[in-house]
Amino acid sequence: MLEPVLGPDLKILFVGINPSLRSAEVGHNFARPGNRFYPALHAAGFTPRRFAPEEDATLPHYGVGITNIAGRPTRAASELSDDELRAGARELERLVAVTQPRLVAFLGLAAYRTAFGRPKAAIGPQPETVGGRPVWILPNPSGLNAHYKPADFARLYAEAREYAQSLQ
Repeated sequence: MLEPVLGPDLKILFVGINPSLRSAEVGHNFARPGNRFYPALHAAGFTPRRFAPEEDATLPHYGVGITNIAGRPTRAASELSDDELRAGARELERLVAVTQPRLVAFLGLAAYRTAFGRPKAAIGPQPETVGGRPVWILPNPSGLNAHYKPADFARLYAEAREYAQSLQ
């Protein structure tokens, strides 16, 4: 299990589905080769350069935090049960209520739908909150997600960044 990467005054808290086996092995988020999280962060303007997974602890300096909805590492998120996702949602509500990031950004539509029982949710801003904070759904940056290209990630993550900047 990876500990959340948190800090004061987070602009955005990215919520991954769960750690990959590689991330659990090395102790850093989004460490699986081919994951597009760090390139997307940089392309969207969250960071001044492309960071490596080993630098994940520095992200709060840029107003960025990371956690996961489920703590159990797996080869693929599809290995998680619906119960694990729903239990993670309850824990996330508590974490967000305490840390109060400006925006909670889920990295994965299907996991969000299952975890929060919102089958009609779509990519983008959501009408519901988590822990009293606004929610935005982004595509999962896993290399296993072939539906989105780097330019899509850059554009969609930048939209969430701009929205988070507008919040207090």
